Amino acid sequence: MVLAIATTINAQRPAGTPAPARPTPAPTAPVDNSANLPTSKMAVIYTDMFLDQKTGIAKFNSLVTKLNGEFQKVKDDINGMQARAQALETEINKLRDAPAGTPIDQRSLQAKIDQLDQLKKDIQRKGEDAQAAYNRRRQELFTPLQAEIGKALEAFAKARGINVIIDAAQVPLLYAADSIDITRAFIADFNAKNPVTAATTTPPE
Repeated sequence: MVLAIATTINAQRPAGTPAPARPTPAPTAPVDNSANLPTSKMAVIYTDMFLDQKTGIAKFNSLVTKLNGEFQKVKDDINGMQARAQALETEINKLRDAPAGTPIDQRSLQAKIDQLDQLKKDIQRKGEDAQAAYNRRRQELFTPLQAEIGKALEAFAKARGINVIIDAAQVPLLYAADSIDITRAFIADFNAKNPVTAATTTPPE
């Protein structure tokens, strides 16, 4: 199509008229292959160490203590029920293993068996309810702290020019030099900037 238009224009130009000069193409800028590529600074962290009672994040340990304190009574109740069930089972086995000829009140024995069965059901139900409540409360307590730690870790990395952090507690590593392990440095930095308060450690009334 372009060729046809060009032929028509040449045909319409008077004889002896020189063709117009073609514009000189602009020089193409040379490709710069020497541009600096971004450098990557990588670090490794072991988040499972956050829960260490002595060297971990203080707020984590404080919340664990708070959580366990709130459910201590339920735990004691279940332990008491389990102790009664064990004692009752011992009585039943003793009656069943009595020497031949020993008079046994079958109605009393059956009553103990029924009581033990009911107690086991109560223990299971109470344990399941307690576990569900424990999980809900744990999420309520730890979700805000996890978000707080995430923001703190991001700020920690940016302040030190770190571009990538690998959680070695989640990703298996074949080797990682100690020089890129920021676990203890971050824990110390977080604990210094986020001290444990009385509101964190005192369970609600």
